[in-house]
Amino acid sequence: MKTIETIRHEWNLIKDSLSERMRRQWAASEAMALGVGGREIVERATGLASSTLGTGINELRAKARGETDGLVLDPDRSRRPGAGRKPLIEKQPGLLEALDRLISPEAPGDPETALRWVGKSRETLAAELARQDFKVSPTSVGRFLQKLGFTLQGNAKVLEGRQNPDRDAQFRYINAQVQDHQQSGDPATSVETKKKELVENAKNGGKEWPPEGKPTRVDSHDFMRELGRASPDGGYDMTDNTGWVSVGISADTSEFTVESLRRWWHTMGCKHYPNAKRLLITADCGGSNGYRVRLWKFELQNLADELGLLITVCHLPPSTSKWNRIEHALFSFISSNGRGQPLVDYQTIVRLIGATTTTTDLRVERALDDRKYEKGRTVSDAEMAALHIRPHEFHGEWNYTFGPTGS
Repeated sequence: MKTIETIRHEWNLIKDSLSERMRRQWAASEAMALGVGGREIVERATGLASSTLGTGINELRAKARGETDGLVLDPDRSRRPGAGRKPLIEKQPGLLEALDRLISPEAPGDPETALRWVGKSRETLAAELARQDFKVSPTSVGRFLQKLGFTLQGNAKVLEGRQNPDRDAQFRYINAQVQDHQQSGDPATSVETKKKELVENAKNGGKEWPPEGKPTRVDSHDFMRELGRASPDGGYDMTDNTGWVSVGISADTSEFTVESLRRWWHTMGCKHYPNAKRLLITADCGGSNGYRVRLWKFELQNLADELGLLITVCHLPPSTSKWNRIEHALFSFISSNGRGQPLVDYQTIVRLIGATTTTTDLRVERALDDRKYEKGRTVSDAEMAALHIRPHEFHGEWNYTFGPTGS
């Protein structure tokens, strides 16, 4: 038993570093060195089959005799040419073609076949092939799928749907407005509300590095509890590479969005642009800051009156919100910094946002906005008529400027 344990220990140390041929020949040399009964001892210690050990012994003896009758292999080979079982696709003609018909999206056949409406896992495909009298394992199905040029992939969000014919022209117009404001030393910002976050000890996407076997324990169900949801609303300064985020505890309304802009100006904007006379805001076409939302325009007029600035708004064309600058320059890094962290309270969210940095020296200021914002506020026709709003000549519904009252 001591000999078996010694050989087993040595085998476990080196087996993963050896090729198939080297493993059987090492085991064969140990068996030959032990003499009578050595073969049985090595078999028990290594778990190798008797036939494998016999092949190794024959190879070593042939090498010692200097024979080259096929027992001594080329250095780059572990088996003789032609050894091993025939491939499944040779033993079962038509297997590869049958799999191709099952998996190809353009495959002909009955559009109502059940396989077209279930997940095409390797197990499902193997079972379907078995019903066609083929014998193949799920593992082999995976190899054949790669051979056919298929890979396991998720959906690609690249189709943008129906686009406005002036889509590109609007992007060029926005770019011109941004450059004009930057050249004159006036701020150009991008605004948006990040997705609402559940405030509780719930699972947050992504992974972190806790000690092995000690993942952060979170609730098994994501139910909205006492604290409700947080609404992070942000603004990104495209010139200064700085961001401002207000973490709201109430409804995501136009009033909340404009209040976030107000806080950005008083905290950061007025310091960076003490001589500013204009402010540019780029925003999506929909949501609380959509171009059709009356309250958004009413609150921006109030902000223009308060700050004494000309406020220009340029909306991204419909169905292009993914190109909003704030999504890539600010919110993506905030999400990455908070990955795997349960958002147990509002202060945790505020701290995670404030700790966000990048290699390009992004700085983010943030604050909790604990005001209650009323949903469903309406703006009358008379109030809209009183606004000092000037639509631009190019798509005035998307591009417009507010002047302070009395200016």
